[in-house]
Amino acid sequence: MRIGLDGIPLTALKTGVGHYTFELARALAMIAPDSDFEVVYPSNLPAAAPFAEHDGSLPLPPNLVIKRVPVGPVGRYWWTNGLPRYIRSSGLELFHGTNFDVPPWRQCPTVLTIHDLSLLIHPGTHEKRRVSRSRRRLPLMARAANFVIVPTESVRREVCQHLGLSAEKVFAVPEAARACFAPIELAATETARRRLGVGADFLLTVGTIEPRKNLQTLVKAFEQVAGGQSTPTLQLVIAGNRGWLSEPIFEAFEKSPVRERIILTEYLNDEDLRALYSSCRAFVYPSIYEGFGLPPLEAMACGAPVITSRIPALEETTGGAAILVEPTNVQAFAGAIVDLLDSDDLRANLSALGRSRAAEFTWERTARLTLEVYEKAKATQRSVMKSVP
Repeated sequence: MRIGLDGIPLTALKTGVGHYTFELARALAMIAPDSDFEVVYPSNLPAAAPFAEHDGSLPLPPNLVIKRVPVGPVGRYWWTNGLPRYIRSSGLELFHGTNFDVPPWRQCPTVLTIHDLSLLIHPGTHEKRRVSRSRRRLPLMARAANFVIVPTESVRREVCQHLGLSAEKVFAVPEAARACFAPIELAATETARRRLGVGADFLLTVGTIEPRKNLQTLVKAFEQVAGGQSTPTLQLVIAGNRGWLSEPIFEAFEKSPVRERIILTEYLNDEDLRALYSSCRAFVYPSIYEGFGLPPLEAMACGAPVITSRIPALEETTGGAAILVEPTNVQAFAGAIVDLLDSDDLRANLSALGRSRAAEFTWERTARLTLEVYEKAKATQRSVMKSVP
């Protein structure tokens, strides 16, 4: 089978969707050597790095390519013109929209990944133009696809409820931490920490700096904890790019009475992230809404004890291996942090539980479950064609 995947998430710095696209494509090609996989995107977008430049730590299968499709004035309208034309000319037998979009008219069976419904459920945490586009476009994409993939059962329920899809059309396929995330010794993290201005006593959070991540709550909790006599050197490290509607968040950072102990690293490569995950006293993730929660899983894979929000997707992903706190309860976050800092046994126990939980998720498993959805989509399309007189 010749399968295309949306390569647009690889044309910018990789965050959650970009990592999902890359890891899924590689894992699919490895478990299905008799199929050919193309990660495609239009030439009017910046060039994506070759796969070997994304991650050279694992061998890349020969049946996987990244293709920048030449487009002109008409083809640059990618979803309605450029991609359908390419599907017809290239003979793709299935297309997977890994980032909320598929062609509105089927040229072949299509599968759509919906990572979360934050734009619909928490519109106030996004720019108005993105909310308007999502309200208009996402229901159309969901109806156009043969099947929909989501990362958790909680998002599956939301998609069925908010988009009116039948449960039989939506499949929960969990994601995984990348293979590079594994514990390393504290001494091996020193170079990265020194370069970033991070000491040996710090809390960590990772993610794009935007309202949904609820970082003001974390800063307030950190202020309470940092005022204690037992934490004179404790730092809060926030790793992530500036996102949308972030001005009030940065104002909270600048006005904090412990501003000099808040480290903003911006976007980090995986090597630096691994160093921070492996050496933090605790990973704290106060998000008010998630579809899956890759950063907590990555942190657990590196042995970090995790404190995170008591919301459905994070409860599902962490699976009892993290301390859960109501997302807007500053006092509860502060208390959980103090409890963790004060107990070597609690940190060790959570570290062990987290590593065990993270090991349950692999990209091979994600790929196998995804391939099953592809087969269902192909079978459904054949059934429809047979029924046409």
